[in-house]
Amino acid sequence: MAMTPSTPPPQPRSEIWWSNGIFFVLLHVAAAIGVYYYPIYSVPRATLVLSLVLTQAAMMAITVGYHRLYSHRAFRAAYSVRVLLALLGASAMQGSIKVSHSRLIGYGLSQANFLDSGVTSTSIRSVRHRLHHRFTDDPIHDPYAASRGFLWSHMGWIFFKSRYERMELIDKDDLDRDPVVQFQHQYFIPLAVVLGLVAPPFIGLLWGDFHGCFVWAALVARLLIWHSTFFVNSLAHWDGLQPYTDENTSKSNLVGLNFLIAPRRTPFNVQHTLFFPTVAVRLSYGLLPQHHAFPHDYRSGPDPFDWDPSKWAILLLRLTGLASGLKQARPSDISEAQDYMLHKVSAEEYVDSSKGEKSTDDWEGDRWTFAEVKSHVEAARLSGRCILIIDGYVIDATSYLGEHPGGSSLLRAYSTNTITDLGEVEKRAAWAFNGGMNNHSRAAKKRLQELRVAQIAPTL
Repeated sequence: MAMTPSTPPPQPRSEIWWSNGIFFVLLHVAAAIGVYYYPIYSVPRATLVLSLVLTQAAMMAITVGYHRLYSHRAFRAAYSVRVLLALLGASAMQGSIKVSHSRLIGYGLSQANFLDSGVTSTSIRSVRHRLHHRFTDDPIHDPYAASRGFLWSHMGWIFFKSRYERMELIDKDDLDRDPVVQFQHQYFIPLAVVLGLVAPPFIGLLWGDFHGCFVWAALVARLLIWHSTFFVNSLAHWDGLQPYTDENTSKSNLVGLNFLIAPRRTPFNVQHTLFFPTVAVRLSYGLLPQHHAFPHDYRSGPDPFDWDPSKWAILLLRLTGLASGLKQARPSDISEAQDYMLHKVSAEEYVDSSKGEKSTDDWEGDRWTFAEVKSHVEAARLSGRCILIIDGYVIDATSYLGEHPGGSSLLRAYSTNTITDLGEVEKRAAWAFNGGMNNHSRAAKKRLQELRVAQIAPTL
């Protein structure tokens, strides 16, 4: 579905999601009571190890599976890997990868909670994250916008049945075609309950600690997983360094308790030393700015010393033949983004990041008449090339189809197959690129410039 400039701006509508909120609060209360009766010093070491292992396994499934595989399509995984990630992801109790006829899956477990929302379209957990990247910090379109405050981005959004009309515009065909996604969605509730709450205490029977494992490996572990996710949306958008871009609120900061010292070029000191989290907290998101600058990259940090266990897990899967098609940002793009931030204050060759482009007066390439543009478009149509017309330029995006974070179908939706009304064709594509479909970054706008093949000569 292609949105057009004439589409009226959506208005936020929300109501309290009582069942979701009650479940969320009750789990916290249950965990607090459990910890009171079974304090950490009173349970066997095996119970704590199990809690840590299950927490890390579930978070790895969220970062590697839900996030990098399904949300960003940063790599392809074998069927067996997708099954494992789906099962461990269900144990995190953060919703299924796909939630039919729902608004946005929070942490409630009743399908009825979703079916009574009045939304007839399909909303997908991974699609929600794609929406977050398209409109980061937008108070209307970003589901957990940091611009709405720390508490909202951390967990406030969970308590409301917010409606996001632009969710329908996000490509989700890849998720609809995946049988693992369909299976996990259909059986999500029993999978989540059994793997998240029932299995841990029964594992604890092996060393005679059923109740302790229920408290620490089931209840407390779920809270650790949840709030680790929340901190990525809140604390990692709150304060810290921005070595790649300052166009959104994502930052490198101390999101955890254990740290790795790694050299990093920053806007403040080229040899500045940063501390990155290794915690049981999301496994690499002290590197969030790089991810927001280059969301299609399977890595959260390009440097070999960047703490990124999810990256290493994906590399291990590739070495064993279980993953392929790993996507990563071009080194030149990463270096340019760092250089831009390092020299932003004094470098006159860069423009304001809100515009992201140099002056169009520097174009020294071809200038085509309407007839030449039409001829090129017709030839491209026969060869299957993807041609866009944006801001007075002819763009050949064919080579970028496989890299585009939003998927090739989005580019195709605004491509030009025939030209009957050049002004209308350009208007649709330009509107989509310049904020209508995505708040593109300076790096994306720079990449668009590289794909220009000609400027359209003004008609007399």
